[in-house]
Amino acid sequence: MSFAPTLRALLSHWMRNRVQFVGLLVGLTLATALWTAVQAINAQARLSYGNAAAALAQSSLPRLVAAEGRWIDEAMFAHLRRNGWAVSPVVEGSFTTKGGLRLAITGVDLVSAPSGGGAQNAQDGANLLAFIEPPGQALAAPATVAALRDVAGLPHLIVDPALPENRLVMDIGVAQSLIGAQGHISHLVVMPQASGSPAPLAEIAPQLRLVAPQDDVGLAQLTDSFHLNLTAFGLLSFAVGLFIVHAAVGLAFEQRRVMFRTLRALGVSLDVLTAALASELAVFAVAGGAFGVALGYALAGFLLPDVAATLRGLYGADVAGGLQLPALWWAGGLGIALAGTAVAGAQSLYRLRRMPLLAPARPRAWARPGKAALLRQFALCCGLALGALALAIWGRGLISGFSLIGAMMMSAALAMPLVMGGLLRWASGRARRALAQWFWSDTAHQLPGLSLALMALLLAVSANIGVATMVGSFRSAFQGFLDQRLAPELYISVPEATRRAEVEEFLIQRAEAVLPIWRADVGLEGQPGRLYGFRDHPTYRESWPLIASGPDAWARVVRGDAVLINEQLARRMDLWPGDSLRLPAGPPVPIAGVYSDYGSPRPQAMMSLQLIGARAAQIDKSSFAVRIDPNRADTLARDLVSRFGLTDDEVIDQAGLKAFSLGVFDRTFTITAALNGLTLGVAGIAVLTGLLTLARMRLPQLAPVWALGLTRAQLGRLELGRALLLAVLVFVLALPVGLCLAWILLAVVNVEAFGWRIPMRLFPWDWAGLAATTVLAAAAAAAWPAWRLAHTPPADLLKVFGHER
Repeated sequence: MSFAPTLRALLSHWMRNRVQFVGLLVGLTLATALWTAVQAINAQARLSYGNAAAALAQSSLPRLVAAEGRWIDEAMFAHLRRNGWAVSPVVEGSFTTKGGLRLAITGVDLVSAPSGGGAQNAQDGANLLAFIEPPGQALAAPATVAALRDVAGLPHLIVDPALPENRLVMDIGVAQSLIGAQGHISHLVVMPQASGSPAPLAEIAPQLRLVAPQDDVGLAQLTDSFHLNLTAFGLLSFAVGLFIVHAAVGLAFEQRRVMFRTLRALGVSLDVLTAALASELAVFAVAGGAFGVALGYALAGFLLPDVAATLRGLYGADVAGGLQLPALWWAGGLGIALAGTAVAGAQSLYRLRRMPLLAPARPRAWARPGKAALLRQFALCCGLALGALALAIWGRGLISGFSLIGAMMMSAALAMPLVMGGLLRWASGRARRALAQWFWSDTAHQLPGLSLALMALLLAVSANIGVATMVGSFRSAFQGFLDQRLAPELYISVPEATRRAEVEEFLIQRAEAVLPIWRADVGLEGQPGRLYGFRDHPTYRESWPLIASGPDAWARVVRGDAVLINEQLARRMDLWPGDSLRLPAGPPVPIAGVYSDYGSPRPQAMMSLQLIGARAAQIDKSSFAVRIDPNRADTLARDLVSRFGLTDDEVIDQAGLKAFSLGVFDRTFTITAALNGLTLGVAGIAVLTGLLTLARMRLPQLAPVWALGLTRAQLGRLELGRALLLAVLVFVLALPVGLCLAWILLAVVNVEAFGWRIPMRLFPWDWAGLAATTVLAAAAAAAWPAWRLAHTPPADLLKVFGHER
């Protein structure tokens, strides 16, 4: 026989076993969908980072900013150009429409702007006069243009897909009018000199300071842990889906042993049969992969707004709301489906090559591994456990942390059938009634056939427990951190030095305490960091959370003899109380304590105002913390706005800042919760397909029990009870695995990703809710097979006794 008739014969099996066919396609589709959705989100985010870095071609160029305050007089642009500095002015601000939409405004000078990025797009896509002359033109993302279609008072909008949402790029003069910054610019981009040397900045513009591009922490670096976390969950979901595929392919192989034997007897060579079986798998992979990629694209579009809000709130990273994915991404989705199917079907192809010509069909033997297989599984389980232990002791870095998670969870999944089988055999030996003995023994008998589905359920439940514990611990610690760190009732920012003394004098007369907050961006131990200077006050001693401290820590810091550093710097550089910190100028300063800091992954140090004034050249002195009776805080804030013209961004109340921070936190884990729920759903489908696959094969085991007096309805209830029992056992076994996962996330992954370690807290009520969800998922999966068994025609049960067994 040739290849084509052989392939048709193989495909005919699936027409007679539609449940297996649907299970195979569902497994492939869901596995590919969850994986490709995660990859689409990551690809879109990184594309947006690249676009943001390329905007105005400033990612690799230094800037000139005001040494004090926010604004630079625009006359400084011409002054610098006349003294040989190749600079281009930029103004940045925000504009809120009447509908409440907040827009980020960037104004550029097309004549002097560096080529590339938003300026180049403006030069290429707009008429120069129309771009400059009021009302002007502005570049914006497609979604932003659609949202602003009916908004009056804005420049004419031109679509630029490379820009993030809610950002407008326009002429600098138009932007100044729009945000009320006439005569001012935010910073000057410094371009490479064509020839000659400019005059020294300290001589011609001492009120400016040069900020090197490497002083900014890259978005890709900051967000690596977030994207690696998503990738790990996508891979977990993909593995759970492949359990379904592997089970369906393995059963189909055993069911078609007679077909293979017949085809070989008819003259089909082993190579042709292998090629036909591989082609069959490839067809399914392409079909399931195509459906999965399309579903993944839709899922990514649904989840992307929450991811964009997370990245914007956590890292200040703008992510476009629409997916822009190249053809290579689609090919990658199909490629991962083909690779996954190859992995799931490799064992069947290998067994086909080694199968004796007259091998009988053994569908039940497929579901019962031999002693050799159990020993191999036990050995692999122990090997992975030892590998996880080695990674926990000696591993370093994010990749090592996630490898530890993978090894630990796969070891637990492989151990689960062995542990559960031992428990069921123990229960069978303890049973006294015949029906109970049969129930426990039959459950142990069915366990190998359901082991893959139960492994998938274990992984999903463990991931839910682990991530929920991590998020709960993080939120509890973060809320406590906010309560401590945000003790002052108001935070004031006054960029202009001329008004700062007036505002401070006004506050001193009305508030209980006015606490200046000085800051300077410097290098700390070779990393971009920030120094904070503070004035001594009981607020700090009572509220500032120290996780490690030496004797008289606060007194030494107040005197200027020592500094405090944040946990990130302490862990990365292994610096603790008693060590010394190198500052930009002068000798190293002793470290008196380490404080927790969940606000930024950057290194920080706190010191007295005297010390920061002596050690940092460029200090931002614009901020104050204000202690006042909370009942009077709103009145004081309104007085500051009305008397000094401060904006809402420059007068921030404690309650509003806490609410905003917690809102950002809650949005941060929306995508993780969604992936957890989807993974649990896939695991439920795995259980359903496993039960449906075994339903017809189990009639020879159930018919004798029915003949002995059990009704079909009782058999159906026992099948449903069996599924619920297995779900409860899976949850009990998943609980310690999930807690181990939470510990790894908190003690290993978070430390490597962010530099902080969160105290682990337990949430039993969340476990109870997840246990109920797991049992309900198992009940939903078992309801249809149990109903079919309860309504099986007696004739089908009687036929069992008509066959030789």
